[in-house]
Amino acid sequence: VFFMSKQYFLAAVICCVVNISFGQPNTGLLKVKMTEDFAITGDGTSANWNGADWNVITQRDKTTLQQNNWNTEGLPEHDIQYQTQFKVLYSAKGIYCLFRAEDSLLTVTNKADNTPLYNEDVVEVFLKPDGDGNDYFEYELSPWNFELPLMIQNNGKDINTWLPYMYVGGRRTTHLVRVGGKDAKTNRFTWTAEIFIPYELIATFNNVPPQKGTQWRANFYRIDYDRNPVYSSWSLTRRSYHDPEKFGTLVFE
Repeated sequence: VFFMSKQYFLAAVICCVVNISFGQPNTGLLKVKMTEDFAITGDGTSANWNGADWNVITQRDKTTLQQNNWNTEGLPEHDIQYQTQFKVLYSAKGIYCLFRAEDSLLTVTNKADNTPLYNEDVVEVFLKPDGDGNDYFEYELSPWNFELPLMIQNNGKDINTWLPYMYVGGRRTTHLVRVGGKDAKTNRFTWTAEIFIPYELIATFNNVPPQKGTQWRANFYRIDYDRNPVYSSWSLTRRSYHDPEKFGTLVFE
């Protein structure tokens, strides 16, 4: 017979609540369910999302970043803690992503697509369909619904980036953002970002479109700039977000 102290029992209950409320912890592998195509709304209210689990994007503290060779000059030891989660689905036509980000201040001035959104509040998706290659797709979306899609070539030493060629029609992403109202008690709010990435846009990669059992490498990120840049990631990387060896794995069901 195993007996718990009241304190231990309370801690266990809190841990269970956190996992239920804030999403699944990262195990390095995410099973992606298939869906029929649907219209995105920006807030994830489509019933199609009900079958997908929330996954945690972990806010990384200065010590953790230093241990993984990030440049942490000017960063405080601790910063405001925000919760961030994401969901992923796939269809016959593309990949759906949904982000949910807790915040108390939006730091956003860019009012155009294809600008350095990463210098302000942003969520990011990195997709690497070809596990053996040097290329992957990066997608950034700001709380004001401006986007930055990039094709990346990374040989481990040098990184080249370019905007997608012929980014029109069925090759364009679909994206919407919703910013919720501020809670008077916590002084916080939630903004959500919903993204559809068509296979036509990333068709030059191997393993596109994915089939049942296909595996891609991928990562999901957030940068928040309330006071200092705060970096959050699904899978922890070294030096920067551009570390495909440390990406997690998507397994398509």
